[in-house]
Amino acid sequence: MMEDTTWLSRTELLIGKEKLNKLIGAHVMIVGLGGVGSFAAEFIARSGIGEMTIVDGDKVDPSNRNRQLPALATNHGQMKADIMADRLKQINPELQLHVIKDFIMPEKVDELLSSSLDYVVDAIDSITPKLTFIRAAYAKGMRLVSSMGAGGKMDPTQLQVTDISKTYNCPFAQQIRKQLKGYGIRKGVKVVFSPEENDKESLMLTDGSNFKKSAYGTMSYLPATFGATLASVVIRDLMEG
Repeated sequence: MMEDTTWLSRTELLIGKEKLNKLIGAHVMIVGLGGVGSFAAEFIARSGIGEMTIVDGDKVDPSNRNRQLPALATNHGQMKADIMADRLKQINPELQLHVIKDFIMPEKVDELLSSSLDYVVDAIDSITPKLTFIRAAYAKGMRLVSSMGAGGKMDPTQLQVTDISKTYNCPFAQQIRKQLKGYGIRKGVKVVFSPEENDKESLMLTDGSNFKKSAYGTMSYLPATFGATLASVVIRDLMEG
């Protein structure tokens, strides 16, 4: 049965059939379905990407509702990956979707990064799994875009797409950059970051679960803007070949 692409008519009007077909033929992985990754996944699905892998082992918590696409008052305790999988399939029933309901553990990263992937979106918000994931993708020469810190910031117009080596005023990026240097990686990792100063008053310590020891306060639209920017990088790069 031929795939019905009439729902992509406005996309085709903008980019043309050839580039649309590149998107339909691509396989994108999104790791982390929080405030950043959930919106990245949705925008990537709505672009017509034909195959996606989504990875997240977390459940919806009431504190997620201020910024995360899957989080509603009616689904606390449900797996974010399940909610997003249902949503993405409702956007595009023809989507080839692979759902992995696990946290990113260092020992699982290599098997996740299969050769069939055309692009990887890193929306992991804790240092150790993120570092492992970036290193593995870098070693395999995979196309990757990574989100830096979206917490503690308010101005979406300050977001930038650049190399990890050119980030500044982002404590999260600083930690990632410093640790990557220890592995001999100084550049060559594409990131989305904001140089806006963090609101240090909004920092809180957490219980340290899932490799995360602290978190900044967040505003609804800022992580979503990070997600949209990540999606735009993936879509534009894939269209160009």
